[in-house]
Amino acid sequence: MNLSQHNMIVNFIWGIADDCLRDVYVRGKYRDVILPMTVIRRIDAMLESSKQDVLKIKKQLDDAKVTNQHPALCHASGQAFYNTSPFILRDLKSRSSQHKLKADFESYLDGFSDNVQEILDKFKFRNQIPTMIESDILGLIIEKFTNPEINLSPNPVMDLNGNERLPALDNHSMGMIFEELIRRFNEENNEEAGEHFTPRDVVKLMAKLIFLPVADKIESGTYLVYDGACGTGGMLTVAEETLLQLAKEHNKETSIHLYGQESQPETYAILKADLLLKGEGSEAENMKFGSTLSADGLALKEFDFMLSNPPYGKSWKSDQERMGGKGDIRDHRFIINYAGDPEYKMITRSSDGQMLFLVNKLSKMKNNTALGSRIAEVHNGSSLFTGDAGQGESNIRRWIIENDWLEAIIALPENMFYNTGIATYIWLLSNRKTENRKGYVQLINAGSWYVPLRKNLGKKNCEFSEEQIKQIADLVINPRETENSKIFPNKAFGYYKITVERPLRVKDIDPDTVYSAKEIKAFINAGKTDENGIKVIKKIHKSGKADPLRGLFEHMLSGRKCIVEYESDTSLRDTEQVPLLEEGGIEAFFKREVIPYVPDAWVDESKTQIGYEISFTRYFYKPVQMRTLEEITADIRALEKETEGLLSDITGK
Repeated sequence: MNLSQHNMIVNFIWGIADDCLRDVYVRGKYRDVILPMTVIRRIDAMLESSKQDVLKIKKQLDDAKVTNQHPALCHASGQAFYNTSPFILRDLKSRSSQHKLKADFESYLDGFSDNVQEILDKFKFRNQIPTMIESDILGLIIEKFTNPEINLSPNPVMDLNGNERLPALDNHSMGMIFEELIRRFNEENNEEAGEHFTPRDVVKLMAKLIFLPVADKIESGTYLVYDGACGTGGMLTVAEETLLQLAKEHNKETSIHLYGQESQPETYAILKADLLLKGEGSEAENMKFGSTLSADGLALKEFDFMLSNPPYGKSWKSDQERMGGKGDIRDHRFIINYAGDPEYKMITRSSDGQMLFLVNKLSKMKNNTALGSRIAEVHNGSSLFTGDAGQGESNIRRWIIENDWLEAIIALPENMFYNTGIATYIWLLSNRKTENRKGYVQLINAGSWYVPLRKNLGKKNCEFSEEQIKQIADLVINPRETENSKIFPNKAFGYYKITVERPLRVKDIDPDTVYSAKEIKAFINAGKTDENGIKVIKKIHKSGKADPLRGLFEHMLSGRKCIVEYESDTSLRDTEQVPLLEEGGIEAFFKREVIPYVPDAWVDESKTQIGYEISFTRYFYKPVQMRTLEEITADIRALEKETEGLLSDITGK
């Protein structure tokens, strides 16, 4: 299909909305009619030539009382769908009354196979019929969509002399038209666009990042591609195209199967409709409806390649409640046995569930293949650092990095997405790192690599050029240190969170007496605690070695030396972060950074936890160069010269 044909069909369908729906629907609701009607007309056009065969087979099956009729009817239609009503859409252009039109149109819709019914149900298209009937526009809409001057059929339209009057519209071209309509509607409702529409330039980059590093390892065979927050399926489509092209370039024969899950009804309808319109009926069956977090529709599947742009900064509280509530979640994806903890929790705060989508993908990695699995996922900045040591987000980062799955994180420019201007990042993971990547993570700052758009699309005001996509991909394929690419050992992102305790101090007590916990509590309740009072001994070790780091101090008791532990003062408790790569470890850090300032402090080792965070700012921050004194002086003198005599002119003196 050439560009002029593409634009002509898109503009024709777009024009139906203005011609028929104005004054009946607000512009934001045009899509509720136009998208499902486009799907219906395309499917109808694909079924026209086999209509009589389908009706004949339907009668035979009914007479034979066959219950599972789907396979035979699909075979008769030559498609992955069919319609068993006595009508085609053209038959419904004119009816004697609106009542008759409504009855016949509903009968026509009822004749579609279950997979088309699901699409119509998720579009909630039947809810639009009363409005269209009441406003007397349904017949006009049908007439517009069946106009003989437009061809949505996979077969060419011929003139009386047997010459092609209108070219055929193949599945790929129909898919492109449908995607263009979706894009236009998204632009008109750009506050929602990012919910299910990722810019094509970002998708292209993600596809290249998961495929190009292993391009020479892709063999002939079957590959499964998955998106757990698939929206309208754009990522899956681009991934499929990219992998097919790479296989062709390497003379490999590949079979690709797409899988996905989407929780928004209309978005899911668009997803399945797009696949059906492209002739990928079997792939449409691999798309599941529902929440990936609380109702994983592909729980037992593993995938070769996975990519997503999950919702970020969005509450998953309703999912959490469906999964049993915060304290009772038992999903094996998010509660695992790790690091000596049989219930290692990777449950994020209920206000943001984005990292759970990444954990879900990691649970679906292939571990028994040479290629393993590769993952690319978009996140905002909070996934890099939100969550303290021991909390869900930090535990996820720890699990990923300590398993050596994280290959790289790429910082994208701001304003790359339609519904947000904030900083975003692509996480790239693999469970088959190359030797030169093992034990290391690459950070790429692509925040300044973009070209401006001539016209903003929602919040999006820039995009990647093909050359910039190639530039970023090359840094990943050939990892190296540059001004915009830094490589760090895994442990560089980890730290110990230590708890620093200090002694409880109480007035008017005998420093050589050991008091019980009950007695100490009584002192506190009596208001006898005092920062300048006497240290209270909690436990006595008659033998042993003083170790202030662990809270064991040497003390004289009744004229004899002994080792004591002090009762801690919770109001003086503090925490410190000690890098995992700290030379000398916690002890060296403590002696250098704590003891000189609070010599009676110690570390409660039972509270020590390991955390991970990733700070792009720390590694790529460039301080603004301060102006020299000479430059400032020169500016002041120039300003004085410019204003010389000005005061006199103003005051007249």
